[in-house]
Amino acid sequence: MTVLSLACTLKRPFGIIDISHDIELEGITALFGSNGSGKTTLLRMIAGLEPKATGLIKLDNIVWQNDTHFIPPHKRNTALVFQDARLFAHKTVQQNLEFAEKRANKNNSQITLSEIIEAFSLASFLNKKPNTLSGGERQRIAIARALLSRPKLLLMDEPLSALDVKHRASVMAFIQTIPQKFGIPVLYVSHSIDEVAKLAKKLILIDSGKIVATGPTARILARLDLPNLTGRFEASALISGSIGPSDDKYSLTSIDIGGQFITVPQLALGSGQNIDLRIRARDVAIATTKPTNLSIRNILNATITQIAPEPDSAFAEIQLCVCDQFLRTRLTRASVDDLSLKEGMQVFALIKSIAIDRRMEKVRPNK
Repeated sequence: MTVLSLACTLKRPFGIIDISHDIELEGITALFGSNGSGKTTLLRMIAGLEPKATGLIKLDNIVWQNDTHFIPPHKRNTALVFQDARLFAHKTVQQNLEFAEKRANKNNSQITLSEIIEAFSLASFLNKKPNTLSGGERQRIAIARALLSRPKLLLMDEPLSALDVKHRASVMAFIQTIPQKFGIPVLYVSHSIDEVAKLAKKLILIDSGKIVATGPTARILARLDLPNLTGRFEASALISGSIGPSDDKYSLTSIDIGGQFITVPQLALGSGQNIDLRIRARDVAIATTKPTNLSIRNILNATITQIAPEPDSAFAEIQLCVCDQFLRTRLTRASVDDLSLKEGMQVFALIKSIAIDRRMEKVRPNK
């Protein structure tokens, strides 16, 4: 596993970046935080684009910088994908890709031009100029070009932020495949919790220039003590399961989450395929007795593991354990009192099938 070691500082006009952390890079790791939190600046520090940064930045046993040593950006074995594609407008797509391949680090993975063209479905674009392509197509090419430089680490700075919903989904699908297909870890900056939930195996929260939480994405999203960082309206949790039987008559698919089943609108996936579902807190209700004659199809046995009232508001955040996984729900404090909800209490979690947005799926490779 690749380890990025950071003990670095940078003074900015609007605050100080002060990071001391070892990041184990496996798959896609997200740096998440609000605007101005320091996530993009930290990415630039790692890439070597902030020469005024001080302290240690090291990838495995290779020191990129310390108090006496600084390796410039082009020698750091990283590739950086920005919000905009930054392709050479005067070159064709093929020439853009060949430019990166000629300058690739020959000591790293042997990614080939033909492999990249096939993986990113670029054959029909090769003779075109970037200004004739859509934003999503240009961003796919920018990612492909970055990979052709054969980096040890791929850095991505909000690569989907300039795209519309359709193109964002398309490019996201390609990003998901990078670690497994090419063996390159990704450090991904975003302020979209939806992107993070879909893409990242691990989540690092940054606030005011410091890392305040880190861990598996599902665990971080389920925590109740980080509402100002992970959001209240978009508060959610990830539930892992495997595809079960489909009901073709009603266009529904069941998902086994560990002995209990969630029903969702039908998925075009094979039985046994692993999947993660993002379920918003606002789409989860609680019952203390199992309801009947109810339109909600998903009624799950659950245990209340934590209740976090918000004394200055009408609400309380509740964490539920379902099949050794966690859900969140947001209720009024009045409902908590009326139902006499307590930590450790056995309850039923109610989730509407139509509330589970199929755009929130994250398909995981079967082991």
